Amino acid sequence: METIEDIILDHDGRGISLLREHLPVDFCSQAADILVKKSGTVFIVTGFYILAAEATETDGPPGAVVIGEALSKLGYKVIYISDLYTTPLISSVVGNTAEVIDFPIALNQESSDFANQLLEKYQPSVVVAIERCGFTDEYKFRNMHGEDISNYNAKTDYLFMNHENTLAIGDGGNEIGMGNCDDIIANDPKILIKKPCVTKVNELIIATTSNWGGYGLIASLSEKKGINLLPSIKREIEILDRFVELGAVDGVSQKCVSNVDGFSKEENSDILQRLHGYLESIGI
Repeated sequence: METIEDIILDHDGRGISLLREHLPVDFCSQAADILVKKSGTVFIVTGFYILAAEATETDGPPGAVVIGEALSKLGYKVIYISDLYTTPLISSVVGNTAEVIDFPIALNQESSDFANQLLEKYQPSVVVAIERCGFTDEYKFRNMHGEDISNYNAKTDYLFMNHENTLAIGDGGNEIGMGNCDDIIANDPKILIKKPCVTKVNELIIATTSNWGGYGLIASLSEKKGINLLPSIKREIEILDRFVELGAVDGVSQKCVSNVDGFSKEENSDILQRLHGYLESIGI
């Protein structure tokens, strides 16, 4: 039987699955364990700026919302965090169901101070990142092409550097959490990113798209809780379409269409349906 990890790494075209041998076999389960053990308030950090389109991308925020909705069903308080390019979109999608915090794009010290203020005020039990660009070893932010996007990216890394319970989801190598495997990423020619993120987390989930990694996290959480917390196909499409209506773009085509990293709605829904099938096969 295929595993959750098998499903979310299907169709990998970037070489990210090469990191699998360097992670726990059940890396989704390991990440879900942190959430199971640490109830309370959860920060979910997302938003990746697409330079050519001058917009946030469709990978990340939809996954963040479905993670947030799953956690809310379990009684967690969810707080979404991003910067000015993504927070208005998240606010519009979630409405008054959750708080959304805008993290300022600022210098290192101011950013670190702001992160510490948030951690002190809200006392989150866990901090989660999904498709959030992270620091390179130069303390810059770079996209898949190596372009410097630091002027468009808040330094949310400090939330992870200053907290003890962290997990992250990424699909390319330049996202928060990839610091767990940065040496491997930098030295493997089959992995496309050559300036990986160095920001580490307790548990890392890799996937073909980060949204799929978010679904994998929810599937593992569902398995542990004995209840299917995955969104319906209808809800998944509704969330994706809404972000596109608000201006989010496909990271591959850089167009305002309901694709995620070049994958169509149907391909995204197929992955989600397979995860529903996995849960059904184990009686959930």
